[in-house]
Amino acid sequence: MSILHVRNVPEQLYERIKARAETQRRSLSAEVIALLESALEEAERDTATTLQAIRERRERYPISPDAPDSTLLLREDRDR
Repeated sequence: MSILHVRNVPEQLYERIKARAETQRRSLSAEVIALLESALEEAERDTATTLQAIRERRERYPISPDAPDSTLLLREDRDR
């Protein structure tokens, strides 16, 4: 397994990662690996895959016929 050293990590970022690692019950190294994997998966996900996931969610959770039109809600908000 390879070793990766990261220098000059801002203290605030380090503390956030450390706190997240504790919350997830992982070591700091394991949390950094999990975050890197997650970021790479998200960055490598292509647009078609993302759109397909959106379509699947829409099928699984259809919009209620009683739901207000989001365009109207935005216009009302902007007019305030």
